[in-house]
Amino acid sequence: MLVLPSTMLTEPNQKRWHMAFAAIYCSRAFSTPLKNPRKKSPVSSNRVVIDVFEPHPCFPKIDQSALAGIVKQKNLDQLRKYDGVEGLACGLETNLESGISGDAEDVLRRCEAFGSNTYRRPPAKSLLYFVWEALRDPTILILLVCAALSLGFGIKEHGLEDGWYDGGSIFVAVFLVIAVSALSNFRQNRQFVKLSKVSNNIQVDVVRNGRRQQVSIFEIVVGDVVCLKIGDQVPADGLFIDGHSLLVDESSMTGESDHVEVDLTQNPFLFSGTKVADGFGRMLVTSVGMKTTWGEMMSTISNDSNEQTPLQSRLNTLTSSIGKVGLLVAFLVLLVLLIRYFTGNTQDENGNTEYNGSKTKADDIINSVVAIIAAAVTIVVVAIPEGLPLAVTLTLAYSMKRMMSDNAMVRKLSACETMGSATTICTDKTGTLTHNQMKVTKFWLGQDLINENDSSSIATSVVELLHQGIGLNMTGSVYKSISGSEFEFSGSPTEKAILSWAVLELNLDMEGLKQSCEIVHVEAFNSTKKRSGVLMRKKAENTTNVHWKGAAEMILAMCSNYYDVSGNIKVLGDFERKKFDQIIQGMAASSLRCIAFAHKQVLEQKNEEGKIHIEENCLTFLGLVGLKDPCRPGAKKAVEECQNAGVNVKMITGDNIFTARAIATECGILKPNQDMESGAVVEGVEFRNYTPEERMEKVDKICVMARSSPFDKLLMVQCLRQKGHVVAVTGDGTNDAPALKEADIGLSMGIQGTEVAKESSDIVILDDNFGSVATVLRWGRCVYTNIQKFIQFQLTVNVAALVINFVAAVSAGEVPLSAVQLLWVNLIMDTLGALALATEKPTKELMEKPPVGRTKPLITNVMWRNLLSQAAYQIAVLLTLQFQGEAIFNVGSKVNDTMIFNVFVLCQVFNEFNARKLEKKNVFEGIQKSKLFLVIVGVTIVLQVVMVEFLRKFADTERLNWWQWGVCVGFASVSWPIGWIVKWIPVPEKPFLSYLKWGNSN
Repeated sequence: MLVLPSTMLTEPNQKRWHMAFAAIYCSRAFSTPLKNPRKKSPVSSNRVVIDVFEPHPCFPKIDQSALAGIVKQKNLDQLRKYDGVEGLACGLETNLESGISGDAEDVLRRCEAFGSNTYRRPPAKSLLYFVWEALRDPTILILLVCAALSLGFGIKEHGLEDGWYDGGSIFVAVFLVIAVSALSNFRQNRQFVKLSKVSNNIQVDVVRNGRRQQVSIFEIVVGDVVCLKIGDQVPADGLFIDGHSLLVDESSMTGESDHVEVDLTQNPFLFSGTKVADGFGRMLVTSVGMKTTWGEMMSTISNDSNEQTPLQSRLNTLTSSIGKVGLLVAFLVLLVLLIRYFTGNTQDENGNTEYNGSKTKADDIINSVVAIIAAAVTIVVVAIPEGLPLAVTLTLAYSMKRMMSDNAMVRKLSACETMGSATTICTDKTGTLTHNQMKVTKFWLGQDLINENDSSSIATSVVELLHQGIGLNMTGSVYKSISGSEFEFSGSPTEKAILSWAVLELNLDMEGLKQSCEIVHVEAFNSTKKRSGVLMRKKAENTTNVHWKGAAEMILAMCSNYYDVSGNIKVLGDFERKKFDQIIQGMAASSLRCIAFAHKQVLEQKNEEGKIHIEENCLTFLGLVGLKDPCRPGAKKAVEECQNAGVNVKMITGDNIFTARAIATECGILKPNQDMESGAVVEGVEFRNYTPEERMEKVDKICVMARSSPFDKLLMVQCLRQKGHVVAVTGDGTNDAPALKEADIGLSMGIQGTEVAKESSDIVILDDNFGSVATVLRWGRCVYTNIQKFIQFQLTVNVAALVINFVAAVSAGEVPLSAVQLLWVNLIMDTLGALALATEKPTKELMEKPPVGRTKPLITNVMWRNLLSQAAYQIAVLLTLQFQGEAIFNVGSKVNDTMIFNVFVLCQVFNEFNARKLEKKNVFEGIQKSKLFLVIVGVTIVLQVVMVEFLRKFADTERLNWWQWGVCVGFASVSWPIGWIVKWIPVPEKPFLSYLKWGNSN
């Protein structure tokens, strides 16, 4: 047996391999005994194992299969054969400090050698798949059987020329219903595929040609040096180069919840698709795309996007209930018509009794029974509001597309509708209410404020310590091109601002600093401690220093001394501490974020477990910077818009209480007269220490929570939901993930948000702007209202059609609307009606109503009032035409039936205008902006004229004259004044259906 690595052979080597295989095969054949060929010989169990080393011409030192296997199998021995990460980097022509060259030619060469960072996905579902899904509908199948029988018996009775009309017309109508349903689902599926491509296009930090830059995850190549920080997704399989406290969440790969520590000696392996839980580091990419472990998994996963939203589930329940009523009515109609037929109470077009016992031919009986069954089945079709799920699909697909242009990418379909019910929004401060464009505006050294361009007055020793505390205690970096004089700063906004200030104001030389110092140990920043520390050694002097950076009041609490401008160390007593507290509070009240630096010269120490310990006490306070992050111009207006809509806006931030209050007041979340005593502003620790009863009592009053941890944020969301609120939460960090998942709607930030946050959210705000959150709220309400409009419109059609057909069947022995006519009504009402009402754009009045919340019913009392009044009018008019139309208008039965059909359709067209406004009396308000609505109404009228005037045999209609058309339009137009009058009638607040439940309970 020949065992080869799982790689593709290059063409020049194929002939040699064929010869080698032939030689091995022949030698094994001769070595097999000729006796008893069926019996296996011990020799035949031998295996010929050939270790094929297949280098790519561009990378002669690298075996591709072995390279991918190192990480997949966590093979340290194989890694040592390549002389570790440095040896592999050499073979991949990568400089571990400056990365690959990164030009187009180099990237292309690497893609050709090792593949691209893309995954093969299962083929997208074709249109035929959705056609097949539609065909599997039981009602459609029954209709097709009836159509086939009708077609067969019709041709037999009337000949091919005239006999195909009834059966053929049902076939055409069913075809149209299937086509529209399949096309709609197909388009929705395609929309999801496009959205998933956008959501998967993650930006990754890489080092190329000595410059740290962001590239698309799809552009990562083997040999790239990738920078990883908390919250990042590992973009490919690779090996750890350097970093500190790097913990990785491998639960997506292994199912294990415990975080895995990554280091150089024991576990340098990083897997694509895993998440960085803590620390930071750099990795060397060794395999991409389908050659990664994640790629192999992804190729077997089917990304089924037919997600059903909670509203669609509720609508399916409603559809099912109405369908049961429809089935009951259809069964009764079938029973009545069969009894009337077989008792001789029905007549044909010539007035002759259709059934005369044994005298009636079997073919005629079968034809009549098939026609009766078809009529009953069509009643079921028109009774079941299949257009409701279709309307939801159209509404959500349309709103998702429009929301994308409004800087909101919907990841989960249900979020569109749920956002419309939101009662509370818990928002971040940084980047959402503010620009997230930090700039150092104040610097205090000791108790002296150092003005801009006045750093020359600071003692050299203090400047050197600041250089160390800033340059070495940062995950950001500084890049300066060889030709240009401009600096490029990378990292978080806070780090970029401090680095920029240190380089431009304090003349920090990052390269020189890194060459003269070495980092011994790092305590990475996390949201609980709100600080980061570094233990560093100066090579020339062999001295070791601790440097801490973080929230000002926390760093100050760790200090017992401070530096003045001259470099003298002074004792930090109670008086001086109060003075510093006042400085910090003053800066915070001016909306400045305060970051402090402290240091201490120490001896290296290890704890009992052998881990290096960084000193946290008796530090010397180095200085204090204030960073300004101005409010976004539209933030206050967006907050007011949400508040006017009855939605509470709460700000949850890690900043201190003074900064938080200043920003909240500036944005309008906090009113100027709201002070701390009212409970509007609390700190996270205070909220955490409340008893559960106190939290539930006070949570509604809280407007701002400062110095909050991710746990505090989660706790607030849980409390609000327990009180019945529908909660939307914005977040951008890894630690926001629990709150984003717990909330009814999670909104992550597209620019500053980590991949973990985005994955935990329902909607991604692409511009990190609170104004976009308000836009999402408006769209959510629009979606919910549009669906309510269509429900009112659809149920009016269903109620009227059911009652008319049932009454007419019981009393007259025939249904006034034929199978084709009912299918036509079903088609235009389900599809064109849904499209017209689903694409209504958000209006200002949507943000003037209180939120829907959790408890309000989908069909409100206002909707019941509107739909029952319109249905009652339509039933009255159509039954009058059914029984007295021929006498009143002096027309034949055929023309009268056509008028009934025409009035019924035109009533729906006029009622479509009523459905635009559920409560407003002026249904034409803003009609000029709804161009699609007007186009669809126009198309519906044109199609109806075609059906009546030109498709007479197909639709079973007669031509109408101008006067008869005028009568039909006149009857239909009365829908408008009725709709206007009815809206003056007040409705009770208690839901209509609750009266029925109350009656049942008694």
